[in-house]
Amino acid sequence: MEELFELKNHIEQGRYDDALALIGEMEEMSRDDKINKIESYMEILLIHLIKQHAERRSTRSWEKSIRNSLEAIKRTNKRRKAGGYYLDAGELRSALDEVFQNALYNASFEAFEGVLTESELSGKVDEDEIKKEAWDSILKQMD
Repeated sequence: MEELFELKNHIEQGRYDDALALIGEMEEMSRDDKINKIESYMEILLIHLIKQHAERRSTRSWEKSIRNSLEAIKRTNKRRKAGGYYLDAGELRSALDEVFQNALYNASFEAFEGVLTESELSGKVDEDEIKKEAWDSILKQMD
């Protein structure tokens, strides 16, 4: 909110270069916020996929979380007015790779009632297979 007051002041004072620079910063902050949200939803998606693969079962709750995460990724990544996406396919794929380890860590507190360490849980799942499933699901949502 402070940025809006600052922007208003720049415009009122005729400092248009400063106003444009501030608009650029605000756009970048907005994009960063969108990326953080997308990555958070990806992490939730991965946590539940990891649990499914490790425990070789699923629950309605996990299925619901997976579906909600995919919908949220799609909704958050879509640029409504400008069209297109905040993250292109390559950036989405990189984000998925970046959050996997944290998802594995968090899944270790949930899978098998939290008795396994991150390393032990990692030994029970195929990281590439889980990432592929997540990626295929994300791409399917983007169509």
